[in-house]
Amino acid sequence: MLLSERGGGDWLTPLLYHVLGPPGERGVSVQRPPAGPAALPSEIAFLLAEGVDGRLLVRAAAAAATAGTDAATALLNAGLIAESAYYEALARALGAPYLDGPIPFGLGLRFPDSLVAGLAPLAPGSVSPWVLAPRGRAIADLLDAPGRAAMPAITSPTRLREAVFAAIPEQVADHAAHDLRRRAPERATAPEPALRWLLVLALAVTAALCLCAALPPPLARAVVIAGQILFLAMAALRIAALAIAAPVEPEAVAPLAEADLPVYTVLVPLHREAAVVPDLLRALSALDYPAAKLDIKLLLEADDAETASALPRDTLPARFEVITVPPGGPRTKPRALNAALPLARGALLTVYDAEDVPDPGQLRLAAALFARLPARTACLQGRLVIDNAGDSYLARVFALEYAGLFDVLNPAFARCGLPVPLGGTSMHLRTAVVRALHGWDAHNVTEDADLGLRLALAGYTVGDLPSPTFEEAPARLGPWLGQRTRWLKGLVQTSLTHGRRPLDTARSLGGLETLCAVALVPGTVASALAYPVCLVAAAWSFLVLEIPAAPAFLDNLPTGLAITLFGTGLAALVLPALAGCARRGWGDLAQSVPWMPVYFLLVSLAAWLALIELVRAPLRWNKTRHGLARTSRSGRRARRGRPATPCDTARGPDGGACASA
Repeated sequence: MLLSERGGGDWLTPLLYHVLGPPGERGVSVQRPPAGPAALPSEIAFLLAEGVDGRLLVRAAAAAATAGTDAATALLNAGLIAESAYYEALARALGAPYLDGPIPFGLGLRFPDSLVAGLAPLAPGSVSPWVLAPRGRAIADLLDAPGRAAMPAITSPTRLREAVFAAIPEQVADHAAHDLRRRAPERATAPEPALRWLLVLALAVTAALCLCAALPPPLARAVVIAGQILFLAMAALRIAALAIAAPVEPEAVAPLAEADLPVYTVLVPLHREAAVVPDLLRALSALDYPAAKLDIKLLLEADDAETASALPRDTLPARFEVITVPPGGPRTKPRALNAALPLARGALLTVYDAEDVPDPGQLRLAAALFARLPARTACLQGRLVIDNAGDSYLARVFALEYAGLFDVLNPAFARCGLPVPLGGTSMHLRTAVVRALHGWDAHNVTEDADLGLRLALAGYTVGDLPSPTFEEAPARLGPWLGQRTRWLKGLVQTSLTHGRRPLDTARSLGGLETLCAVALVPGTVASALAYPVCLVAAAWSFLVLEIPAAPAFLDNLPTGLAITLFGTGLAALVLPALAGCARRGWGDLAQSVPWMPVYFLLVSLAAWLALIELVRAPLRWNKTRHGLARTSRSGRRARRGRPATPCDTARGPDGGACASA
């Protein structure tokens, strides 16, 4: 259990008892200067003797009182003092040795336990048997209960983490990659090659078709009609979402007082993202949330020197933590998230991508919604908005697709308590729930959809978060195709993982929930694979051939259902996008809706490539390059390649319409 979940400094009490002895035996007092005015808490008062400006300490104490947290965290997270300087001064105040260089760990070092406790064993003959990196109110516990000669050595949390990662990188990498498989193998991607499962599936489908062909005509017709009704129901599910009223607006949610806001962890995986680092840091710094309650972790890969050099580590305040994930496979985003999950100090957490520009009030709104929603609502999905729709026709239709998904379909499904395939970013989660589910599946390249389905299988629901996060879409075909291939490959992985025991999965989800899950995960891939064939067959039947009328109603029923299914399928593609444009005020983009049938031919190409890649390179992560956007509908993103225009900046808060975009 994390420090923040154990009532501030209470986590340290048993450790102090074990390391320092009972309170009555702690005979050596720590010499600290008097706090002066009673306004200065003990965790920062000792800094007066170190020459720290008293006005900064008063400012930190005031911020801590407002936020309902400790003054040390307020001081460090606001960047008013360097973390290393603070802990070095703390060691002097405690009369303890300070470890700044290499840390000689002893036996018993474990990940993540040693970092969660902030306490690690040192090798025999070291300056102390233990090294301690206290946080928050645990610092006041140490200062107010001075220790004996066995006072542990002190180091900073950052230095302890870096030393642990360097000492046992294999443990960290193994935890990040395989913890889910060890603890819940039935919910993890199977270690067997996907080709085996695909062959089994292909044989089952072939056998079903052969059996259907051998059936008597009335029975075969009944099977065909049943299949048509099933696909019609999945398409109708998307259309039915249009009838559900628009969800609550942010203004209707009562905000929480600063003292009631929980600590919030923000995870940002980075890989070859040096170009967008300045924009990312600006966006994260603009978050309207108490600095003392922010825990922002920037996750790097070990060989990504370019992004590492772009991060100004020495000037980032302590609320920003740069974590380098040890080398290992698979090289995926969920593996990086798993390495950081045990270290998350927040009761809530969210994931942002490198190119994201979230609404500054998003965390406050999510915290307020979580506070009033039942505990079974484990996740809130934010609204992802494509911001560079003016870059190309492809980006425009991508923006339409996202408007239909995140402004219409997902909010409707969430309101009905149905499974929601999460977006890979701006999903806000209860940290304890993610830990109970053992994090993300490191071997699934669409880890967001997989996590959404695992939440549903565990009995949790996903709510809607009516707050935008502006994203950059690939404007050229090559990058777009690579990204979409990865997404669809991950949906196939998710389908195979949770379809190994289909009856058990259906019983866990329920009837309507199963239909929704099938429509959104395997149904998305199946419809994309079949789309060109169905489109050509329908065009040939409607435009070239004459559709004969049979004398009996039942004989006409399959043809009638086929025509209905074709029209319903097209409506299910187009209508959510139109509704999303209407809700977002994008009248200019609505003119591009006729391009969507052509766009989904490209989606079909990506689906076929996904099957090939699943067999040849199941763990390949097709990296999308960011920082190339030339337009910005919201005006919140940096534009590259051309000067700003009035269309870029004359926007509402959610990126309204612009006829010239």
